[in-house]
Amino acid sequence: MTTETFEFQVEARQLLQLMIHSVYSNKDVFLRELVSNASDALDKLRLEKLRDDSLDADVSDLHIELDVDKEARTLTVRDNGIGMSYDEVGKLIGTIANSGTAAFLEELKDAKDAAGAEGLIGRFGVGFYSGFMAADEVTLVTRRAGEGQGTRWTSRGEATYTLERVDDAPQGTSVTLHLKPADPENQLHDYTSEWTIREIVKRYSDFITWPIRMVPEARDGEDAPGPETLNSMKALWARSRDEVSDDEYHELYKHISHDWREPLETIRLQAEGTFEYQALLFVPSHAPHDLFTRDFKRGVQLYVKRVFIMDDCEALLPPYLRFVKGVVDAQDLSLNVSREILQQDRHIRMMQRRLTKKVLSTVKEIKTKDADRYATFWREFGTALKEGLVTDSENRDAILAVSSFATTHSADEPTTLAQYVERMKDGQDDIWFITGESRQAIENSPHMEAFRDKGIEVLLLTDAVDEVWVDAVGAYEGKKLRSVAKGEIDLDAEDEEKAGEEREKQAEEYAGLLGWMRERLDEDIKEVRLSTRLTVSPACVVSDAHDLTPALENMYRAMGQEVPRTKRILELNPGHALVKSLHQAYQASEDRTELAESAELLHTLAVLAEGGQPKDPARFVRLVADRLERTL
Repeated sequence: MTTETFEFQVEARQLLQLMIHSVYSNKDVFLRELVSNASDALDKLRLEKLRDDSLDADVSDLHIELDVDKEARTLTVRDNGIGMSYDEVGKLIGTIANSGTAAFLEELKDAKDAAGAEGLIGRFGVGFYSGFMAADEVTLVTRRAGEGQGTRWTSRGEATYTLERVDDAPQGTSVTLHLKPADPENQLHDYTSEWTIREIVKRYSDFITWPIRMVPEARDGEDAPGPETLNSMKALWARSRDEVSDDEYHELYKHISHDWREPLETIRLQAEGTFEYQALLFVPSHAPHDLFTRDFKRGVQLYVKRVFIMDDCEALLPPYLRFVKGVVDAQDLSLNVSREILQQDRHIRMMQRRLTKKVLSTVKEIKTKDADRYATFWREFGTALKEGLVTDSENRDAILAVSSFATTHSADEPTTLAQYVERMKDGQDDIWFITGESRQAIENSPHMEAFRDKGIEVLLLTDAVDEVWVDAVGAYEGKKLRSVAKGEIDLDAEDEEKAGEEREKQAEEYAGLLGWMRERLDEDIKEVRLSTRLTVSPACVVSDAHDLTPALENMYRAMGQEVPRTKRILELNPGHALVKSLHQAYQASEDRTELAESAELLHTLAVLAEGGQPKDPARFVRLVADRLERTL
């Protein structure tokens, strides 16, 4: 057969060199990765055979085999799973362009410890390449189930690799490692040692549902032994809690999630009755870097009677719990199911409701019993969880019960809505909030002045989803959620009659100026009025009670939805010297050319104060420079 030679991509070459030259302190993980790949291949073949009875493939004894040759110093990891075609080998093994190599290399450089670096292997789908940590040369022989011809791939992990078609390849894949000499100082163990292999399989792969077999060494005077199964093959979710250690749970989590860190919480659920299923779910301790990207793979693994059916089954948990990892094993589902069928299956919907409630109740328990772990959870996943306040009305109260928010009450401690309500002042009917990009920006917003002056607590909401959920929720325990930057605000409840009379008098006095400014700024605002929320700043812009905020408008546009531009309201502080001077100038002169520029400047300053941008930055700079020149 013709052997073809190919060159690795530049990034693949860099990655191989990094692995070969001791990037990872624990070289043992290469065997974990190869066994995991073999297990995936067996899962895929079983599923393919269930879907296509005509597939010419033997599934009578699916297993993983470890074969050691001490004299040749080789270790072979062999499976009789789905295998790969010639083209698939070239695409999946010869190149890692689709494995996020650039991101992998970047994070590898930033990894501050060995454990952190080790966890990157699985995350970027480059587990096969980890074999070069222990081997000078790797040979892969594979034949896809149902095909007659196989493929041999060989490389020394340098610049090139070879591909060759072979006729005598068995179904599945075998990876043969031509091992480097043992080097204990560099954590490179003797991988021809039976004890070493047993220990690695027990530590990393005991939960694999397929048998991992190895022929043990023959003892002096004894007949050659037969193959021995090294792993227990017991599904952890099917065993009682007393039979499983935390370490075993954590290893299963790492295998499922490709996260090197231990989970924050392990959740077990066993449902019995008309529809039986078992679930073992994990809440991670850190949010994945791509949690808020469109391509993030969410969902848990779905098994039916311990037969693997689907990875990343999205139908089992709502999108706002997409960070939860784990396994669900159902007893009564069909083995031949698709993602489309799952979306409509009433059993799946029932499972989703139960799993969702279980996760939320677990988070509530963490919040009640362990403040530090809850703080970690909310820091990592609070933004995602708040999406459920918009999308999941059935569980909205449960989500609110485990949600906490920054507040003016404390610079460090977040608060719940229940705690906020307990602290409300006498006569306060509403829960006040403000949204923005950062705590510092919104705390210093002009909209906050009257609230700060009167000591009224305000929720400080800085996540993009906060713009949406406050409208979806609307109220809490009969208390309306109100933005300090929308609508008219009246905080003078103590002497309402006197305050009302004073405002009417000021409104009448300033009526001319307000009307004139409304006409001059017609393109940008729909109303000019006197403010009751300002105590220090001269002006601010606010949205009408039922209008979209600028941030929400921008959010919709970013999602490709065109929304009409909403004119806002300009509020003036009648107690500010600048506004008083503007009023006096308006009354004193009929030529109001310069006054119009001052009104424009005042409006732009109000926009800037809330974090907005001038409509015409160059004109704004010119007007400011002109005013500065006159004062010097």
